[in-house]
Amino acid sequence: MDIDQAKIPQATAKRLPLYYRFLEGLQASGKHRVSSSELSEAVKVDSATIRRDFSYFGALGKKGYGYNVNYLLSFFRKTLDQDELTKVILVGVGNLGTAFLKYNFSKSNNTRIEMAFDVEESIVGEMIGDVPVHHFKDLKEHVEGKVDVAILTVPAKYAQGIAEDLVKAGIKGILNFTPARLSLPDDVRVHHIDLSVELQSLIYFLKHYPLSES
Repeated sequence: MDIDQAKIPQATAKRLPLYYRFLEGLQASGKHRVSSSELSEAVKVDSATIRRDFSYFGALGKKGYGYNVNYLLSFFRKTLDQDELTKVILVGVGNLGTAFLKYNFSKSNNTRIEMAFDVEESIVGEMIGDVPVHHFKDLKEHVEGKVDVAILTVPAKYAQGIAEDLVKAGIKGILNFTPARLSLPDDVRVHHIDLSVELQSLIYFLKHYPLSES
């Protein structure tokens, strides 16, 4: 099936990994089909949105039957390039960075942190979670032409300069875990994950938009 990715809304594209993860669990449990309402309850996305998301990819299900789990999983695996290994680097081996290295996407078969970078001499040359730590000054020789994606877990005041160096080394995508808002060329995609903002948002919603008790 030929799909024009340019016509897929970004909001839909961001939900695809969520669907994929849930479908993996269904397949592992031996379930063969699932309805949009079941998907909705599991991933906390309303069923109308799920049906609309899936409609961008053609006829993935049948009315009255639901969706075939194995078919959906196979389809989204191909769509999300799950059969192709994506190599990632991490910059900033502090507490958060170390946690990422030890976890290293252990439940994913298509994403792996290949190497890490820091300026702290005491950890340069070490292996953390089977990932080698290199000095940041050697970034370009290790990365250029080999890796496109970086996870950034450095102090906020250094984030902009380090991000610019990452771009010079050929990085095209940055998952930014710092509070800094990065200003980079238009052809570099940055996803910001500010844990403190997310926590504040959660607390606000708990106070002002309480969920009804069942």
